[in-house]
Amino acid sequence: MNLVRWEPLNDLVTLRQAMDKLFEDSFVKLPSGAAGGDSAFIPAVDIYETEDKIGLKAAMPGVKADDIDINVTPEGVTIKGESKSENEVKDEHYVRREFRYGAFARTIALPRGLKIDKAEASMDSGVLTLEIPKAEEVKPKSVKVKARAEAKKLETKEAKS
Repeated sequence: MNLVRWEPLNDLVTLRQAMDKLFEDSFVKLPSGAAGGDSAFIPAVDIYETEDKIGLKAAMPGVKADDIDINVTPEGVTIKGESKSENEVKDEHYVRREFRYGAFARTIALPRGLKIDKAEASMDSGVLTLEIPKAEEVKPKSVKVKARAEAKKLETKEAKS
């Protein structure tokens, strides 16, 4: 008769294994269709900031400017549109299909202090560019730093006057 020894510590998941699983389940999994499944097109987005504006560039290959709807609010920008397939080849003749087609929507939060009524959008070579100017109160301001000795000289000159 064999005695089977139960060791409960071997059955516990290590913290590292639990964190690895959490990370993989939350972040590493590709969106449905990214590796060849069925899913709609979701545009990749770059957001940049200058002293005067916030800019957004979205990659939209094959999407026509007329098929894009942009809604800018103080909370964020929503880009909606549709990538349409031009069926030149019948579905059964494809060996692999990675292009994504269908309606899409993407909402991106924006910082406060933008002049959303002055937003401008353009499309060039499949790249949508949206630029929103900053309001004057949020633009960076330059402040000159005075040496302490200079400040005291100014105070004494003003007091004598």
